[in-house]
Amino acid sequence: MINADFSAPETIPQADKRKKLVLQKPVMLFLTVVVIFCFTSVQSQEFINLWPADKKPNDNGELVKDTLRNDRIWAVGTPGMYFFKVPKEENKGSAVLICPGGGYQRLSYLYNGFNLAKWFKVQGVNAFVLIYRLPHQIDLIDRRLAPLQDAQRAIKIIRGHASNWEIDVNKVGVMGVSAGGHVAGMLGTSLKDVSQIKDSFDNYNFSPSFMILLSPVITMGNYAHKGSKAILLGSDSASSEMIYKYSLENQVTSCTPPTFLLHAFNDQTVLVQNSLLFYNALIKNNINASIHIFPQGRHSLNLNNNPGSADLWPELLRKWLIEMRFNNQKLNNNEVRKAK
Repeated sequence: MINADFSAPETIPQADKRKKLVLQKPVMLFLTVVVIFCFTSVQSQEFINLWPADKKPNDNGELVKDTLRNDRIWAVGTPGMYFFKVPKEENKGSAVLICPGGGYQRLSYLYNGFNLAKWFKVQGVNAFVLIYRLPHQIDLIDRRLAPLQDAQRAIKIIRGHASNWEIDVNKVGVMGVSAGGHVAGMLGTSLKDVSQIKDSFDNYNFSPSFMILLSPVITMGNYAHKGSKAILLGSDSASSEMIYKYSLENQVTSCTPPTFLLHAFNDQTVLVQNSLLFYNALIKNNINASIHIFPQGRHSLNLNNNPGSADLWPELLRKWLIEMRFNNQKLNNNEVRKAK
């Protein structure tokens, strides 16, 4: 049951109750319509719980309830993902796991989760919006590991159900926005499986086939987003060992997947140097990478209504997915050549 109390955090129901909406306090008609609209969107998607009961790793037993306020999730007691399934006749056989941003403090799951998932669905790409645990939660043993554990498990579940969902296991990628870009980047650069719980999904590969990073948090060094760094590293924020380990430009290897990077030059929230550091590391390791730095857009690049040339990025991404053979769609006659 969802309590729509606008003066305090609302509790999101557990997975078996997420489809219920009860407004317990009278509110203005406009606010009521907004709330109903938002949750109608949630209701239409299947929610997939990541972990079996009592098998959630890195859990100390403290109770944390899923908490929603102002269309953002502030605590995650039930890690999972919302599935935007492509109709059979439009399915291109690929999939993407979307990691919403929010500075590791919250999840902007509508703005840079559901909106992106709907765009991918139109492209014939099955999309999953990850609802991952946040490092500040009191139920975690190691605050730094939880987002990565949830992301690894999500990829395994997608591949584990690939046959039923008609998804090619070699075309399962990840997209991350802002701090979600750090989660996606950890997933793409990690060589160690930290999500094993001794069940059948342990047999599946957690590494994504490709990465899409939009205004990503990458480094914990000189150009770090201070808020993300403070929440992720906690008391270890000044540790040179932890700064190095969680600066993803240091974790790129020959196993890192092809990557598409987007950033705005005038982004003063997450500095453009984050994307540049990661791109240089990819090139150094001979990883196929594409980077697009737009003059304007700040930290609010969206699917449309961007300033100037930044409005081109969705089409650039669409063509990149085809060119890299992650989306089996023919290029139109106006394009120079077929993807190779």
